[in-house]
Amino acid sequence: QVQLVERGGGSVQAGGSLRLSCAVSGRTLSTYTMGWFRQAPGKEREFVAAIRWSGNSTPYADSVKGRFTISRDNAKNTVYLQMNSLKPEDTAVYYCAAAYLGPLGVTVKDYDYWGQGTQVTVSS
Repeated sequence: QVQLVERGGGSVQAGGSLRLSCAVSGRTLSTYTMGWFRQAPGKEREFVAAIRWSGNSTPYADSVKGRFTISRDNAKNTVYLQMNSLKPEDTAVYYCAAAYLGPLGVTVKDYDYWGQGTQVTVSS
């Protein structure tokens, strides 16, 4: 069983930055494709970014491309999402997800394990 715990959410003004982290326990991170999703009130959960278990490909949603960066530290069993130039429309609960030896999925169904989420609020 894999457990995911997100940290790093909070409130920030537009233009600011936050770094989210997702600590993975129970299995070795290097065998999991990891994704970040977000869900705003009244909206469906949407893809933000992913990083393949081999670490050599990182797709992003168009809405965050050039502003967000996903990375992983297998030695620390942790995945990160660096978020820069934040906008009010980035406000959402952010979720970390994992798929064992998975492809670079961009839908909720592509992932088997989920964290509890962390709130990010960006004010104008």
